[in-house]
Amino acid sequence: MIKTTGINHVALVCRDMKETMHFYTEVLHMPLFKTVELPGGGQHFFFDCGNGNAVAFFWWEDGPEAAPGIASVKKFPFDAKTAVGSMNHLAFDMAEEELEGALDRLEEAGVDHTHAILNHDDSKQGYSRDMHDGVFVRSVYFTDPNGIMLEFAATTKNFGPGDITHEPATAATKQDA
Repeated sequence: MIKTTGINHVALVCRDMKETMHFYTEVLHMPLFKTVELPGGGQHFFFDCGNGNAVAFFWWEDGPEAAPGIASVKKFPFDAKTAVGSMNHLAFDMAEEELEGALDRLEEAGVDHTHAILNHDDSKQGYSRDMHDGVFVRSVYFTDPNGIMLEFAATTKNFGPGDITHEPATAATKQDA
């Protein structure tokens, strides 16, 4: 039996390690705790994002260019389709009472963001501007200097069997359409 205890780290790719380090340490206040120089002109840096979790970045001298709309979100948060095997976004857990302050901090730092807390619910649209009993996560979306879509997310309820109400789609579903 395989038993995990959480996420150790997620490893992403940046275009400029100095710019990325500044954003994660100075804007998001995630301490840098490990750096690695890679053979062939690369680096791998690790940032503490809380509770023993980390976000890490690779940088390569000769790395390929970004591919928005394929390997990353083209325009957050609503033009969010990405390719199979890509990362859509990274959500950092945050206490609900911290969300307003996070909006202010992003604004002060000049970071492009949603300018409001989005309340995720089960409506057809999937979110509401207003808080109500059906909201299960409250979020603030923003992008880092690499164009990576990030989220501060606060879960507002405990989930149970009644929250699993959809059948999973398959590749055949796409072909039948």
